[in-house]
Amino acid sequence: MNHHSRKSREVTSPAHHSNPVSDELEFSGKRAFVTGGTRGIGAAVVERLSRAGAQVAFGARSAPGDRPSELFVQADIGTRAGVEAISRHVARHMGGVDILVHNVGADGGEHVPLLGQADAVWQLVMDINVLGPARLDRALVPGMVERGSGAVVHVSSLSRSAPNPNRVPYGSAKAALTHYSKGLANEVAPHGVRVNSVTPGFTESDWGRSFVAAVADSSGSTYEEARQSVMARIGIPLGRPSRPDEVAELVAFLVSDRASAIVGAEHVIDGGSKPTV
Repeated sequence: MNHHSRKSREVTSPAHHSNPVSDELEFSGKRAFVTGGTRGIGAAVVERLSRAGAQVAFGARSAPGDRPSELFVQADIGTRAGVEAISRHVARHMGGVDILVHNVGADGGEHVPLLGQADAVWQLVMDINVLGPARLDRALVPGMVERGSGAVVHVSSLSRSAPNPNRVPYGSAKAALTHYSKGLANEVAPHGVRVNSVTPGFTESDWGRSFVAAVADSSGSTYEEARQSVMARIGIPLGRPSRPDEVAELVAFLVSDRASAIVGAEHVIDGGSKPTV
């Protein structure tokens, strides 16, 4: 046995490395806040973190119909007043957060050619997708820095790297969010706070199903025919869209101690549809 072999075996020895494993209460004692937490990916993240023992507060522009909770705050993160309302809510009910998940997003809803996009659409998508997360980070992340620990996840979109006709403002905003997320990660990592981004592809959330339904209506096809058409257009090697709970599982991993060395990374979850490396 040569010296190199002995050294390699020592480095990989369990005595030198811990191997955190997920358990049912891995977030016990942790405080989390999730934006856009009433449906789709956001609701799945709220459920996943809560199930693992975290105290989870969540916000959205519209109140949930079937989930009344003192930890819910109705606020528009695209406004300064909305961010301030969330910050006050967190201070009053939780005293700060250890986990922050930015899930809320908006594409402006005006799917017209780029040269016809109004200033109001650009302002809306930037306010909600970029300025909202940046403002909320400024409000809540300093507490993590002071305590020397915390985890932040920004939910981006594949649109950030593949301009989608009629949705360029949204993709531009998500590109800015991904850029910002990396910059923040580098700034706060020395203080024990980890920041990463998650980039879902086509996900069969409430929004995803409504999009397919709209395609079905416009084409006169059935929902399943429209679903297959959308998947064929996107190109998903997995053969199906992602599910919200699968995205939530990735988020849960990233904010856990199992991902303690992952910082400033973008994690794509798209069934293999991203065509670039």
